[in-house]
Amino acid sequence: MAADTARADDVRWGVRLEAFTVVWMVIEAGVALGAGIVAGSILLTAFGLDSVIELVSGSILLWRLQMEANDGDAEQVEATERKVAWFVAVTLALLCVYVVVSAILGLAMHMEPGTSLVGIGISLAAVLVMPYLAWGKRRIAGRIDSDALRGDAAESITCAYMAGTVLVGLVLNALLGWWWAEDVAVLVFLSWLFGETREAFNEARERPDDD
Repeated sequence: MAADTARADDVRWGVRLEAFTVVWMVIEAGVALGAGIVAGSILLTAFGLDSVIELVSGSILLWRLQMEANDGDAEQVEATERKVAWFVAVTLALLCVYVVVSAILGLAMHMEPGTSLVGIGISLAAVLVMPYLAWGKRRIAGRIDSDALRGDAAESITCAYMAGTVLVGLVLNALLGWWWAEDVAVLVFLSWLFGETREAFNEARERPDDD
């Protein structure tokens, strides 16, 4: 009985974390995409797209956690868990592809983004907020044994790393005129992103299928 109560409390915390994630991602995606388009910054636009991906996955996770919090059918919860785990893995892979292509094109075509103080502000905010969200999601995921929530935590920390590269690139471009700094930073970042994507696919494959 105590274990059931503790799990219910953890699920409710998961709901709060995902609800905050959804609200934050709406703001972050809108600001980053708008600023990226105005400044002509591929990396800032990529950051906005990453925020859109996390907005979608966070919305799905929120639905999954609310389903369990409301005593939804256990089999339906598990089926949703599998679908979300695969969605997170696939979206991380798509993000890898986008980042590789955009960085290579940026370097090859000598694209020089403009200065974006708004981009610097939103990326700095994400650097501070997203690690906390990732830590909270991993903690709850371990308690309720949710691979999908672990994957979503990976996307949150991915967002933090992406924000860090965006911040460095934008600051170097604004202060020193190093237009290539964004593309070089994101290519370095990819080595970590590839590892997280591989882990997400492994976790999705390990989820048991329906009998």
